Amino acid sequence: MTIKLLLATLLITGWHLTALAAPAGQVTHLSGILTTKKADGGTKLLSVKSEVQEGDVLSTEDDTYARIKFIDGGEIVLRPNSQIKVENYQYNEAQPDRDNVFVGLLKGGLRAVTGLIGKRNKDKVSYQTPTATIGIRGTHFGALFCQGDCTRIPMPGGGTPPNGLHVDVSTGSIVLSNGAGAVQFNAGQFGFVAGPNALPQVIPEGVRVSMPGAIATNRGDGAGIGKNSAADCAAE
Repeated sequence: MTIKLLLATLLITGWHLTALAAPAGQVTHLSGILTTKKADGGTKLLSVKSEVQEGDVLSTEDDTYARIKFIDGGEIVLRPNSQIKVENYQYNEAQPDRDNVFVGLLKGGLRAVTGLIGKRNKDKVSYQTPTATIGIRGTHFGALFCQGDCTRIPMPGGGTPPNGLHVDVSTGSIVLSNGAGAVQFNAGQFGFVAGPNALPQVIPEGVRVSMPGAIATNRGDGAGIGKNSAADCAAE
């Protein structure tokens, strides 16, 4: 290999690695301990303004709420003792055909507002859970996955949420799909999926994933995630 070819190879490789390292989002609000497991297996503590990259597995500890804003303006708020994996988050304003958002909810709960990708390429945004895939239709929604760990979360009629996936829709709509079929949920509706082979169902009352006002509200302007007021996202 000649010197010129070696230098060219190093430059191309360096550019490629830099491109891969571009962040998918940034932590904007944090009330406790948030950790990430990187794609290479390393772990680190995150703080406000920390970058979030594709492949990151984000985990919150007890009493921790974390809010992440992504490169297309979409946002996710994680509840305490929750875990997500940012599988893919690709956005380029000039290349809509390359849009791709795929986030896995592994544990706990989240509240999400879709960004520009969700407005121009709805089919390119999905959230994977152990019981169903959540497809979006320009949406602000909550999702809570219970597996024996939701005993501190009250149901509207009393008791605790059963194991499975619970969803609530504030604006837009979502589609829950799994091996049993697909069901659409519109603004104001609650849903539940007991397992990967159980048909998603609309329920009259359910769990609304909420958060403290300090996490819900954007600093300085009073507007919050999904353009709701802090009161709309009061802590449970």
